[in-house]
Amino acid sequence: MCQWSSITEKTSYKTLKEKEKKRKEKRKHHTMSTNSIDGEANTDQESLIIPLLSPRRSFINSTSQVAIVGANVCPIESLDYEIAENEFFKQDWRSRGKMQIFQYVFMKWSLCFLIGLIVSLVGFFNNLAVENIAGLKFVVTSNMMMANRFWMAFLVFSVSNLILTLFASIITAFIAPAAAGSGVPEVKAYLNGVDAPGILSLRTLFIKIIGSISAVSSSLFVGKAGPMVHTGACVAALLGQGGSKRFKLTWRWLRFFKNDRDRRDLVTCGSAAGIAAAFRAPVGGVLFALEEMASWWRSALLWRAFFTTAVVALVLRALIDVCLSGKCGLFGKGGLIMFDVYSASVTYHLIDVPPVLTLGVIGGILGSLYNFLLDKVLRIYNLINDKGVVHKIVLACAISIFTSCLLFGLPWLASCQPCPSDASEACPTIGRSGNFKKFQCPPGHYNDLASLIFNTNDDSIRNLFSRDTNSEFHYSSILIFFVTCFFLSIFSYGIVAPAGLFIPVIVTGASYGRFVGMLVGSHSNLDHGLYAVLGAASFLGGSMRMTVSLCVIILELTNNLLLLPLIMLVLLTSKTVADAFNGNIYDLIMNAKGFPYLEAHTEPYMRQLTVGDVVCGPLQIFRGIEQVGKIVHVLRTTRHNGFPVIDEPPLSESPVLYGLILRAHLLELLKKKAFVPTPVPTGTDAFKLFSADDFAKRGSGNGDKIEDLQFTEEEMEMFLDLHPFTNASPYTVAETMSLAKALILFREVGLRHLLVIPKISGRPPVVGILTRHDFMPGHILGLHPMLIRSRWKRLRIRAPRLFKLF
Repeated sequence: MCQWSSITEKTSYKTLKEKEKKRKEKRKHHTMSTNSIDGEANTDQESLIIPLLSPRRSFINSTSQVAIVGANVCPIESLDYEIAENEFFKQDWRSRGKMQIFQYVFMKWSLCFLIGLIVSLVGFFNNLAVENIAGLKFVVTSNMMMANRFWMAFLVFSVSNLILTLFASIITAFIAPAAAGSGVPEVKAYLNGVDAPGILSLRTLFIKIIGSISAVSSSLFVGKAGPMVHTGACVAALLGQGGSKRFKLTWRWLRFFKNDRDRRDLVTCGSAAGIAAAFRAPVGGVLFALEEMASWWRSALLWRAFFTTAVVALVLRALIDVCLSGKCGLFGKGGLIMFDVYSASVTYHLIDVPPVLTLGVIGGILGSLYNFLLDKVLRIYNLINDKGVVHKIVLACAISIFTSCLLFGLPWLASCQPCPSDASEACPTIGRSGNFKKFQCPPGHYNDLASLIFNTNDDSIRNLFSRDTNSEFHYSSILIFFVTCFFLSIFSYGIVAPAGLFIPVIVTGASYGRFVGMLVGSHSNLDHGLYAVLGAASFLGGSMRMTVSLCVIILELTNNLLLLPLIMLVLLTSKTVADAFNGNIYDLIMNAKGFPYLEAHTEPYMRQLTVGDVVCGPLQIFRGIEQVGKIVHVLRTTRHNGFPVIDEPPLSESPVLYGLILRAHLLELLKKKAFVPTPVPTGTDAFKLFSADDFAKRGSGNGDKIEDLQFTEEEMEMFLDLHPFTNASPYTVAETMSLAKALILFREVGLRHLLVIPKISGRPPVVGILTRHDFMPGHILGLHPMLIRSRWKRLRIRAPRLFKLF
């Protein structure tokens, strides 16, 4: 049980002897203990913290406060979603007129419009670039194949893929490591309150766009939907920075968004716009943000997200109409135009339900296996990436060469098939897209495996989803394609390049869905292409564990509302089966990266603990009127971001908790040197020195640091009145509250600090501070190892057969 006794402490900026002398002369200050998610406390050994007589020990929370971002270990912080309702904030809010309120509302809707416009343009540009780069590569390679220059074709194909992969990995590793991967786990953690360095910066945005184009064009089995979510979040975060002094964008209308709460709303709209741009699914984008990304949701945010995705849909529709007239180069039927991939009448009966349920079960099993293997591979890749940038790039190049050999070599295993007489398109296919790739076959024949594997992922999806093609693919070709997609998508994701999971999962699911349709054959009324759609839905549900958003995305992707009952059935089945094995893929990645994500549910053992059982670490307390020297010393020796403020006689009859002050606000007070020579309240005089912009949240990485501030000996002896700038109404809980209830409060309100107060009067006014880290299972079970054994015992009682296997 990690509880704490009162300790006597007085910290100052002078030497050890002077500190000891002052301790004897001045009254004792009682502090309790806590920890901070924002960094391990670096306690000063010279402060001589002497505990009073107590049989209980004091521990410092020394667990790591870092996360893996782009294969680099980085310190992480929490976001200040709670409004600090201090006297200065109230004065600023009361001074706002109707015009300023109109400016705030107008700018918020304007930023949502800009997010939708920019993200749609980026999404269209991505598809245009991928289709033309990859299309040119396949056209040149196909022409060499038609001329029987097979070795030269392989050389061109593999070298071009290697160059594109090398380019993507180099710019990612050297310029923006945070751009690696899909970015969905990072954005999801951000919307939960975790601020990892550089994940939404301008540098990350540019590398995400360029690197995604290069990686997808290099025939790696990666997608562009996940990077589009990250791109949309970056665009929204940059627009919500509230201007930039460096680029002279200091329009005062933008100052309203210099806070984490409004940026959170904009990032949510940006993530919805990213999915909408990737699949041209506006409603699916809103539901994706609601179901998977956002931890806090309200009706006003729903309207803004819907407006943002509507802008995306309109802009993409206009741009695609331009491309249909032939003005976009090789941009053809792939990419965004696979929206109309299965617009056909569908009829099904009760006899078709068992095969659909079978698809759901298979999708759940394969999805959980996929998540398990991907988690293991990512951990192995992390060990390789830790050895340096060269190892990251070599790994990416090795995956690229291996992929090129498979994509070019496997079609040789398939036999050539004669072209069907009733083919709806030219056979063999002339160009880069179509169901009938010639590859090495003689005239009048096609290679069905090459039509799937020697193609872009978008065109492979179209070929698998296409209707009235029941006899165009053989069992062996579909099976080889499924195994190849399954493992290549796992091995390709962890490289140091922007890479998404949506498209590879869709391709893999569609392949085994079509295989099941071929096995069922004439016993079902459903087309093989429809089985491919249902297979993609089942694998998505088994891997990503979403239901409503995936259902709508697939409906918008296939443009067929008649598929709704079947897709709902297969998604529910696959998610239910997969949940019995492990979590969804994004949660597993967040856990591997070390993000302290707060789940919506509580663990059963949290009902057995109180908040007093987990709060631990050194707590630093300030008086309402504090000496500058102590404030500077505490800020320099700790990395805490919130400090309780107490009032003592003569300001109050007894020590009472006044509120909580943030580190950023203290730094601003020290920066402006709002000092007074004597410890007296300053009253309203403090408001004359500051404006609301002074306390606004800076952009990522632009905050002030205590190391940059210098003070004279005279200034260190002066005082600061913290009352006007202290949040006088912080959220507090009694030390006897259950940890489960505290977690629900912490997550639902979106807190960064939760003060713990004593249950019994007569004790110090504050027991400690709960932060995000205190609710992490690793921290709780580390303090109470008995809970690990009890959980293991309960699992053995519930699943005895499982333990007999080990």
